[in-house]
Amino acid sequence: MRDQLKNRILVAPLNWGLGHATRCIPLINALLANKFEPIIASDGIALALLQKEFPELETVELPSYNITYAKNGQFFKLKMLQNSPKLIKAIKAEKKAIKTIVDTYRIDGILSDNRLGVYSKHIPCVFMTHQLKVLSGNTTWLSTKMHQKIIKRFDECWVPDTMGEDNLSGELSHIDSLGIPIKYIGSLSRFKKSKSQLKYDLLVLLSGPEPQRTLLQNLLLKELIAFKGKLLFVKGVVEGESKASVNDHITCYNFMTSEALEQAINESKIVLSRSGYTTVMDLAKLEKKAFFIPTPGQFEQEYIAKRLTKLGLVPSCTQDEFKVEMLKTVEDFSGLKSTDYTTNYKRLFNLFESK
Repeated sequence: MRDQLKNRILVAPLNWGLGHATRCIPLINALLANKFEPIIASDGIALALLQKEFPELETVELPSYNITYAKNGQFFKLKMLQNSPKLIKAIKAEKKAIKTIVDTYRIDGILSDNRLGVYSKHIPCVFMTHQLKVLSGNTTWLSTKMHQKIIKRFDECWVPDTMGEDNLSGELSHIDSLGIPIKYIGSLSRFKKSKSQLKYDLLVLLSGPEPQRTLLQNLLLKELIAFKGKLLFVKGVVEGESKASVNDHITCYNFMTSEALEQAINESKIVLSRSGYTTVMDLAKLEKKAFFIPTPGQFEQEYIAKRLTKLGLVPSCTQDEFKVEMLKTVEDFSGLKSTDYTTNYKRLFNLFESK
């Protein structure tokens, strides 16, 4: 089989919620369609999800960053600073692991989705991110400079967005220059829109690091008891198998595979979720109306939510402010729309042909 395929590409998404892993799914499928052999590398729930999606592919576990969020959003930046020594140690371990992985698995190219230590000087390496500008309040200049310094160690930077006015990421990924080639590869989503009969009045879609995922889950389960309509609640907890429970008008799942979740979103009138960038890309692809609650203190999600609300696309509020009555405001917003951009994967993957 090895002789029939082209080069082996290590695809390594960050384990920070499920977003980085899920947006790599269309790229893995594109690599397979173009006769490359993807090797998946990650840790935790990100690795577990991709192992379920691609049981036939080889996988390898990377050192975990073990990043957690603060319970209080006001201390988000402080918590990140406290995590810094642990993060630096993990990146060093990651770099060491990559040297062995590249040799052991005969890797020909690397696609790192925000994993800072996954690169090699000996093969073509790509860093994928929608954050060329890293928002961190009054330290944005510093966090951006540090992030860009790391990105420049790679051969190219791929941005999952478009350059046009219909872009989703705004100032996060649209900068003048970087020092290495920036390629805007279009919005990435594992989903396809279908004309489905509406089955749910509301779909709650959770993900993201703890403890904020659980805090929002508990808040919403309490608040949405008063919701009038049929509700599907996906907790975003990846376990051995997908399990459902029904309580009155609420159907809960611990998690859903791509196929099941695609159908669920298509069958839902409104989606309530975090304003994580991958979620935004998914909902844009499926052209859904939504309501966003950004993770407290996470500047990127707060920026995206406020921007989309200002553009008249999606209403949003803070976690502390949310009340079930706010969902009525969704009707006053136009919802997210898909772009016509088509990614030329054959040309994009040319980098992995050069050795």
